[in-house]
Amino acid sequence: MSIKFHCEHCGKKIDAPDSAGGKRGKCPACHNKVYVPQMDADEELVLAPVDETEEQRQKHLLAETFQLTQNILQEKDIPDAPAGSGGKIPERDMTETIVRYLRQMADGDLDDAQRTAEVIAAHRVEARSALEQIARSDPPDPALGDIPPQVLGGLIRNLRTRIS
Repeated sequence: MSIKFHCEHCGKKIDAPDSAGGKRGKCPACHNKVYVPQMDADEELVLAPVDETEEQRQKHLLAETFQLTQNILQEKDIPDAPAGSGGKIPERDMTETIVRYLRQMADGDLDDAQRTAEVIAAHRVEARSALEQIARSDPPDPALGDIPPQVLGGLIRNLRTRIS
């Protein structure tokens, strides 16, 4: 008779001779060291009882997690209309918004930058003039001072293309 068990590393079923019981060997599939359990013919393998309440709790938590994930994925973040008369945004506020966008892009905060870009794109006319002022300013806004000029120029060009 042989000892049958599963490798604790790869899960492959292993069939070992009785003489290997209680010793260490190598898994034929993954070559990791495994302990070969020692099984007596008279010994009965006792399994722990399944806790039904814990199983139900786990299922409930998984269902709740799935539902929350679906809700988050379906959420559409609609930016509030900026303050100002007639839905227009003051040029100073637009400049601050563009600077925030450029900073987010430079820092790699792409999700925040996407939301900020949507606000900018909603006010294309104001954004174009504010963007031109930022592009012409030398030195750039202090919040953008540490961004290399070539990178900043590329970010400005990309935004200009995006709002065109």
